[in-house]
Amino acid sequence: MPVPNFTDQQILAARPPKNSVSPLRPYAFLNETEYIATGQTAEISTIFLTNRECPFRCLMCDLWKNTLDESVAPGQIIQQIRYALGNLPPATRIKLYNSGNFFDARAVPPKDLLGIAALVQCYDRVIVENHPLLCNQSCLDFQQQLTAQLEIALGLETVHPDILKALNKRMTLDDFARANEFLLNHAIETRVFILLKPPFMEEQEGIDWAIRSVEYAFSQGVSCCSLIPTRAGNGMLEQLQQNGQYSLPAFSSIETTLKSCLQLNQGRVFMDLWDLALLYRSEPDLQQRLARLEQMNLTQTIASDS
Repeated sequence: MPVPNFTDQQILAARPPKNSVSPLRPYAFLNETEYIATGQTAEISTIFLTNRECPFRCLMCDLWKNTLDESVAPGQIIQQIRYALGNLPPATRIKLYNSGNFFDARAVPPKDLLGIAALVQCYDRVIVENHPLLCNQSCLDFQQQLTAQLEIALGLETVHPDILKALNKRMTLDDFARANEFLLNHAIETRVFILLKPPFMEEQEGIDWAIRSVEYAFSQGVSCCSLIPTRAGNGMLEQLQQNGQYSLPAFSSIETTLKSCLQLNQGRVFMDLWDLALLYRSEPDLQQRLARLEQMNLTQTIASDS
């Protein structure tokens, strides 16, 4: 059966209302621990910046819920970062995630980049997110302003070509490969987001294509893969769920996929645990199973089920 494609207008029409957010505050911030090398973890300050909505209307995305309809004024992103850092414990790395693309000039004002770089001088790594089609000279300019290693997180999502197109990301695998190569050639490291069981996949297909996507990413020189169980909440996926074209991946699929990807021994692989306690609250032994997933994330070794 051919995979359907949806227009921006259809995706927008399915949306519930946005949350109320302020351009003066990040909509969330937290510290997290991440495995960085054998026997080593690092504390990371993660700031979820409030800014203009991403121009790409990805089918599965719900990050627009915490965005603005208009661009922030110059200085407001700097104010948000300063506020978060004043309320976070020390860390050695920082993630500046903005629900879209850090190098979208309508989201993060280019005038703010030098000030942002000055604010994060105490960190040894700065991680931002960006669409492959927006990886350009701006990335290199920001890298030059930093004393830290710049790392850019790219949404690869899946290497299934038909489903990648259906996700409305407006990119091909060739686009991804070009962007990734451009960044690596300029000493900017990359990580990717990969969906576990996006719409239009059956359960085993979801596992198989997630593993294939991780293998592809590592073959391209990506250093880290973050697996995201595809979840509803943006309106469009609820419609697909009613039509039998999407369902939440089984919790066992989450466990199997992470184990299989760790066994590749090709790079760091993390499973996103955000909201899993709520989404899978009826699963047996849920807290113990979540703890095993967290242990695997932090050690990059397969935890025993016993």
